Amino acid sequence: MNRKILIDLVGVLLIALIVLIGYKLSPLLLPKADLTVEPEASCKLQEGPCQVKLPDGGSLSFDVATRPIPLVKPFELRVEAAGARSVVVDFAGVDMDMGYNRPTLTEASPGVFTGQATLPVCVTGRMTWQATVLLDTPTARLAVPFRFVTG
Repeated sequence: MNRKILIDLVGVLLIALIVLIGYKLSPLLLPKADLTVEPEASCKLQEGPCQVKLPDGGSLSFDVATRPIPLVKPFELRVEAAGARSVVVDFAGVDMDMGYNRPTLTEASPGVFTGQATLPVCVTGRMTWQATVLLDTPTARLAVPFRFVTG
């Protein structure tokens, strides 16, 4: 009987540990933002850079170096946002989970962040993506989602 209680106790502790680990890792998988700023409907990332006015009066510019945006081939990212402390771009499939793809950009010069990303190929050919620029500023963490289609 003591062995059964010990096994039950170990099972409950393992479940509690899994829940705790999930809770601690959730910000990595589901990034939190203080505010989401929507770009203009006219923004077409596949055609050129997109600019967004930020609530603090500044602006953000997001650009990719290769058009059309390629699949399974690295391409350059560029974000310009004066006063930003860090920039991460989270790529997610809109209609299909395409896995974790969140490159951290490095500050090339004050307010200019660059890096590389690679998108996986989708078996359906055509794919709608959302690239969410996560911007840490001195006052808030902002999320700016940009949608585009590949394939």
